[in-house]
Amino acid sequence: MSNLKTIPLAVFLVLMISLPLAAAELTPRQILDRVDDLYRGESAHGKLTMKVKTEHWAREMTAEFWSLGKEKSLIRILAPKKEKGTSTLKNGNKIWNYLPKVKRTIKVPSSMMGGSWMGSHFTNDDLIKESRMADDYDFSIGFQGEREGQKIIEIICKPKEDAAVVWGKVVVEVLAEGYLPVKQLYYDEDMNLARTMVFSAPQKMGDRIVPSLMRVVPADKPSEFTEVKYDEMKFDVKMSKQQFSLRALQR
Repeated sequence: MSNLKTIPLAVFLVLMISLPLAAAELTPRQILDRVDDLYRGESAHGKLTMKVKTEHWAREMTAEFWSLGKEKSLIRILAPKKEKGTSTLKNGNKIWNYLPKVKRTIKVPSSMMGGSWMGSHFTNDDLIKESRMADDYDFSIGFQGEREGQKIIEIICKPKEDAAVVWGKVVVEVLAEGYLPVKQLYYDEDMNLARTMVFSAPQKMGDRIVPSLMRVVPADKPSEFTEVKYDEMKFDVKMSKQQFSLRALQR
């Protein structure tokens, strides 16, 4: 799933995005900003399919999502039927879940931010991530050349002393042509690999090309994964802040 060789370029998130600078002129900071902003716009709306496989069970869900900048997002489960209507609202650094079966809205406490979102290998903290790698990490190019048949640039990110981040190191691999992400490796504070995020299946969505497939694999359970497939996505669509209210969460 991580093989991008079939498309010379190739989001989870024209057949190339117009670059503000020539490709050769992008700095490591600009590359990190590009990765951070790949699935963002002034706003975004789309649908996705999420597959989760653990040691004991597997499940698949489809969902619709909306986002407004970095601060606000809403995800609503469309299927399976027993999960339909379950929704998650992010507003700044706060998260609420709506459970339609019991008609309850529950605010996620700070102690649960490291907990799994919808049984996946993503955490609640992943959902509220507002930081930018170029701001929270010191970074440098660790490798530039061919790896696994692709020309890539590897950027090593180590947290700044005062940064409020949970990772001891993040390694970002992008294609040398187009700078689409290929892989991100997350290390804990002891520098042990914690999880790997692989990007593949690039597609044109809205005004840009994004990897449409994103797979997260925990290092301590390599047979497990969470896979997100973006089925459709549009950027810079018109929406208001009222679409991200507690009332909207319950619709």
